[in-house]
Amino acid sequence: MAHVHSAFIRSVSDRVRERLDDEVADIFERCFENTLGTTLTAMPDGTLFMLTGDIPAMWLRDSTAQLAPYLHFAAEDQAISDMIAAVSRRQVAFVLIDAYANAFNAAPDGKGHQDDLTDGSPWVWERKYEVDSLCYPIQLAHDLWTVTGRTDHLGPDFAEAARRIIALWRVEQDHEASSPYRFQRFDCPPSDTLVRDGRGPETAPTGMTWSAFRPSDDACAYGYNVPGNMFAAVELGHIADIAETVLGDPELARTARDLRDDIERGVAEHGLVVDSDHGELYAYEVDGRGGVLLLDDANVPSLLSLPLIGWCGTDDDRYLATRRFILSDANPTFVRGVLPDGGDVRGLGSPHTPAGHIWPIGLCIEGLTTSDEDERRRILRLLLDTDAGTGLMHESFLATDPETFTREWFSWANAMFCEFVLDLAGLRVLVRDAVTEVRPS
Repeated sequence: MAHVHSAFIRSVSDRVRERLDDEVADIFERCFENTLGTTLTAMPDGTLFMLTGDIPAMWLRDSTAQLAPYLHFAAEDQAISDMIAAVSRRQVAFVLIDAYANAFNAAPDGKGHQDDLTDGSPWVWERKYEVDSLCYPIQLAHDLWTVTGRTDHLGPDFAEAARRIIALWRVEQDHEASSPYRFQRFDCPPSDTLVRDGRGPETAPTGMTWSAFRPSDDACAYGYNVPGNMFAAVELGHIADIAETVLGDPELARTARDLRDDIERGVAEHGLVVDSDHGELYAYEVDGRGGVLLLDDANVPSLLSLPLIGWCGTDDDRYLATRRFILSDANPTFVRGVLPDGGDVRGLGSPHTPAGHIWPIGLCIEGLTTSDEDERRRILRLLLDTDAGTGLMHESFLATDPETFTREWFSWANAMFCEFVLDLAGLRVLVRDAVTEVRPS
């Protein structure tokens, strides 16, 4: 696929080179080319299957994030627009196969985690239910429409997928009484399976929608992932916009907005806590029974990423209080270290990777959500200095030794580096506006 888009890659890389410098542009070009050259496979139905990287499966979440830097150029390059539309249609097809699954095979060949105790399908690589997995296909479809105006990917299949997503999220508003979803994996770390015979931690209804696993694919400690619900609220608004403007389906728009309102009330009533040091801020997870988890995770949606998913602006008071907590030692996933050359490093990690590891994705999110140019330059320098000489980003690196890292081939991290560089170069055209309607308080 890279050779098809070689002129496009050179054109964008040249623009980055003109606005920044050769060192940045060289790594940008390597990351920008990597996704197009290594992850895409044409399907018999004309759609495109997109590998996450070193795992031979397609994640709904990752595939959307992997395409983020290319969306900015979809209006000027028809081949790029067609590529994104083909991935979008493949995502929709997978949602219609199993809306509870997070990752899929390129064929119904039964590869992946087939020994998990859950309702299976030979198409499914992994069936960890994550609320954000269903947000991302909506985001990609809406973003492509926003940038290019094309609607050929927003047909009956998209409408049916949207209805199924809404129906599933409604069911999972009362997981204890209504949900058919169960998941158990055996002989694995506790974070890879659900407690209570696969039902997950006990919850009470809040208006939010339940999630079994986080965007990291780790099990939720409590049932309601707050940033995932915020993302769902934003994307329900996007379903409503598409339903009214493209599909001519006012009933779909109404059901989407009704559920969005429920979720937003749930976030306002259960997702906010008062911390003595940081003020009123958002929790990462709650259970509706008094359980609250204060931390953030580098995987998106995260609390740090709220402006990027369209929940709020970077100047929102609650976001700023939450951000101060996230980027402090009070957050259990915030990591500090000293590099072998004596340089201090800091950034967001994840329980998904070993202790003391910083995630390039988290660094990019931090850089994309601040206007402090000194801080943005610090983050860029850190990313350049911690690639272990590969010219690519990794899942995570050890804060005291960047030569120790996880996942040499991780397309999402490469894409997020490209997003950050495009932002520094003033080349990001798609910037999601926060919802402007008054939220419950």
